[in-house]
Amino acid sequence: MRTGLILSGLILVFLSSSSAEAQVTIDASKITCEQFVHSKVSNPRTFAAWLSGFYSGKRDKTILNPEAFEADLSRLEAFCYNEKNFNIPVMQAIEQETRPARQ
Repeated sequence: MRTGLILSGLILVFLSSSSAEAQVTIDASKITCEQFVHSKVSNPRTFAAWLSGFYSGKRDKTILNPEAFEADLSRLEAFCYNEKNFNIPVMQAIEQETRPARQ
């Protein structure tokens, strides 16, 4: 119940802050590491929070872990700040970085 209230509050804050802006549609799967780390599409923390919710939803995971989010964000930023990774889509980077190591 409490998680639902927090999520609803965050959505309302996001919607109310962007209501004066023009409507824009963004394909999240096409956002590159360069766009992510240089805030060309969105605030990186905001986009990372959306990604966290997206992947949690895919896994049917409803637990919020702020420490894990911060650690995941740090790993993603470290990966994306490397110029050789600038053209990699962020969602692809996440899937690469979270894939279990092959033995």
